[in-house]
Amino acid sequence: MEAFLVSTGIVALAEMGDKTQLLSLLLAARYRRPIPILLGIFVATVVNHAGAGALGAWITSMVGPDVMRWVLGLSFIAMAVWMLIPDKLDEAEGTQRARFGVFGTTVLAFFLAEMGDKTQIATVALAAQYAAFTAVVLGTTLGMMIANAPAVLLGERITRVLPIRLIHGVAATIFLALGLLALFNVGELL
Repeated sequence: MEAFLVSTGIVALAEMGDKTQLLSLLLAARYRRPIPILLGIFVATVVNHAGAGALGAWITSMVGPDVMRWVLGLSFIAMAVWMLIPDKLDEAEGTQRARFGVFGTTVLAFFLAEMGDKTQIATVALAAQYAAFTAVVLGTTLGMMIANAPAVLLGERITRVLPIRLIHGVAATIFLALGLLALFNVGELL
């Protein structure tokens, strides 16, 4: 349960102001069809994060616990720094042709936008840390939906209300804490 809850919270916070949230706003404004957009986000996220979770599980099986502790600790600290760098939507990701329909366009655009994104890297690290593939993939997917569904449903209004810098700061602090906990092997002490 811890893996699920931590994964959900971290990704929901990390997604605030992320390029995929901007992509959600763009798709909602362009197509004004929230159901196929939300379903497309869900499908793309499950597929992308399942691959990332599998990579995290594989990495865990390939390296020893001491190496893994350092890799995870440094990865989470790097994620903390990355959270403080503002994200922008690449023009190519936001201009997919509608030839695939709203659903297909959303799946393709989201899958591509998530490649190498903070939340994909976080999913790899979380799956490696918790060795709980299903809980992490479900949690990170729920976190993506928590962050992106309001963007689709409420549009631009939500970005005027939420203090994105504060949310990024909170997410960076959580990543930093997880990194330090991993480096200092605090889980073993408890």
